[in-house]
Amino acid sequence: MGGRLYWVTGLSGAGKTTIGNLLYKYLKEKYPNTVIFDGDALRQAFGNDLGYSKEERFQCAMRYARLCRLLVEQDMYVVCCTISMFDKVREWNRRNIGNYSEIYIEVPLSVLEKRNQKNLYRDVKEGKQENVVGMDLELQLPENPDICLANDGTKTPEEMFSILIGKLENMN
Repeated sequence: MGGRLYWVTGLSGAGKTTIGNLLYKYLKEKYPNTVIFDGDALRQAFGNDLGYSKEERFQCAMRYARLCRLLVEQDMYVVCCTISMFDKVREWNRRNIGNYSEIYIEVPLSVLEKRNQKNLYRDVKEGKQENVVGMDLELQLPENPDICLANDGTKTPEEMFSILIGKLENMN
């Protein structure tokens, strides 16, 4: 099997898509058969037929995982940036997807609340939003990610990416 899945996970605003896009560009130069998925874009691609409850989020995550497996089995390199709040999904990935790399971007909630790019965290506190992972929906933290990046906002995305590449190269 020549493909690989890079499952980039973390809470909303952690930097998954930013880091994922840098990884995608890096991989695309080496492997033209590289694609990137973002959870929000995948949700739209699948018809946005599911909501944000715990059960619906699980169904979405399994759709993403199955799609990624299909592509990896066809020797594609896949970068998938998603909150991935469930141990069961990450465990399924490890069991069912060859060449799986889990990258967890860890950010303190206090930093995420300050970034608050989508106003999710403020809206939950004000009662305007519900079903937000890390607030009123529990995140099952990855227990054994292949790579954990601490993104407290003191490093640029490029510096974070450099750390990631160093860790990926040490894995191989």
